[in-house]
Amino acid sequence: MGPSRGIVFFARQVGELAIVSTQNPVSLRPDSEPQPDILLLKPRPDRYRNALPTAADVMLLSEVADTTFKYDLEIKLPAYARHGIAEAWLIDLKGGTLEIYREPGSKGYRKLLRPDRSETIAPALISEARLPLTEIWPT
Repeated sequence: MGPSRGIVFFARQVGELAIVSTQNPVSLRPDSEPQPDILLLKPRPDRYRNALPTAADVMLLSEVADTTFKYDLEIKLPAYARHGIAEAWLIDLKGGTLEIYREPGSKGYRKLLRPDRSETIAPALISEARLPLTEIWPT
């Protein structure tokens, strides 16, 4: 159960609107290739076999944090924002929360949403893909 169940459900919702990539690198220039837990990427015929996706290809990035929450929050998220990744989700397994970061800028994300565990959410760039948070945290 938990996040992996949510990922499978979400992947079905996304359909052909995006490519779902799990624990694969994204190229952040000049020399960083982090491996987020989940990426929703713009569709591309080669499915990113010929080159790593870049920040411009990312429609949604998600980090699932257990012991890495502080590092993800303080190091990774600001880097994602500086590189212009449109939306990042931080799932805190220990705290049982989801934080949604939008509107990236040079000093971090300008918008933070903290949906209730009973809500249904959708990425800003793929509003058709709706994820009931009960898929991540069953009631």
